[in-house]
Amino acid sequence: MPIEPGQDPAVIERAARLIAAGGLVAFATETVYGLGARADDDTAVAAIFAAKGRPADHPLIVHVADAAAAAAFAEPPGEAAGRLMRAFWPGSVSIVLRRRQGVGAAAAAGASTVALRCPSHPVAQALLRRCRELGVPGIAAPSANRFGRVSPTRAQHVLDEFGAQLLIVDGGPSQAGIESAIVDCSGPTPRLLRPGSLPRAVLQAALGDALGRPDAVSPRVSGSLESHYAPHAQVLLVPGDELAAQVRQLQARHGPDAVAAWSRRRPPGVAGTGWRPMPDNAADAAHQLFDTLRGWDAQGVQAICVELPPDSADWDGVRDRLQRAAAPR
Repeated sequence: MPIEPGQDPAVIERAARLIAAGGLVAFATETVYGLGARADDDTAVAAIFAAKGRPADHPLIVHVADAAAAAAFAEPPGEAAGRLMRAFWPGSVSIVLRRRQGVGAAAAAGASTVALRCPSHPVAQALLRRCRELGVPGIAAPSANRFGRVSPTRAQHVLDEFGAQLLIVDGGPSQAGIESAIVDCSGPTPRLLRPGSLPRAVLQAALGDALGRPDAVSPRVSGSLESHYAPHAQVLLVPGDELAAQVRQLQARHGPDAVAAWSRRRPPGVAGTGWRPMPDNAADAAHQLFDTLRGWDAQGVQAICVELPPDSADWDGVRDRLQRAAAPR
C-alpha cells in the first residue's frame, strides 16, 4: 500500500475499516507517527508487538477521541487526571489511570494501569472518530518504527521501516517531533514518568501542584528503557567546548565523511550535510531531532556528535531522547 493523504475522507474510511477488522495502520499524530490497532482486541494488538519486534511486557499508549472515551478503558479519573485532560486534551500528554478489568490487557502488557492519550492532529482525530462510529473505542499506537529505533516524524520514515505492505495515513511532518509526556495519575501523587514537549512547569501549573518523579512502584511505560530512540550510527553527547576535539578523533577512526555533528556552531572539518545547526529553542530542537538522526542514518554516517543541550527544564524532553539514543545498546 502506498502512502495515502490523510485529508482524503476515503483514506480515513479505508483505514478505519481496516482497524475495525483487526488490521494495522500507521497514521500521523502531532508527536510522532503511530502504528495502530484496535486496543480492545488483544489479537490485533499482538500484531503491533510482532511488527515492531517489541517485548510483549512493554505497555502501549491507547489513543482515544476525547476524554469521555477514556471510560472504555479506565476507571473514572481523579481530580489530577481531570485537570490534565481539561488543560491538554486533545494534545501531547498521556495519562496513566487504573485499567478497567477485562479490557485492553494486551495493550497494557497485563498491567493494572493503562496509558491514554487524546491526540490533536486532525488525521488522528478523524481516524479515531470514524473508528468509534464503527465500534472501536480506542487505538493502541506506539511509534511506527522497529523497537528501540528512531521514532518516525514523516510518512516516508514509516515506509522506510515497514515497506509498502502497510497502509500509512499521511499528515505531514509531526509538529512536536518527540513523544508525549506521560503522567501517572493512578496513585495518590501524580508523577511525570516520561518528559515530552510540554515542560514540567506547564504541567504543574495545570495540576496546581508539584509533579513527583518515578519511584520503584511506578507503572512501566513506553520509552522508559535506558537505550531507546537509537539510530544505527553511534550517538555521542559532548559538551560544546569538547566538540571539535571529539569530531577530529572520530574522523580519524571513521573517515571525514562518516562523522556528523548537531551543534550550535559548525565544528572545524565538518562540511556540507555533515553539520546541522541545533536551534536555541527547545521546541524547534524537538521538532528536528528524530528527522535529523534519520537523515544521517540514510547517509550512512557512522558517528553523530551532539552538543549537550542546555540544562533547563524546557529541554527535558529533548535531553531524555538524546540520552537514551546515546546509551549503550
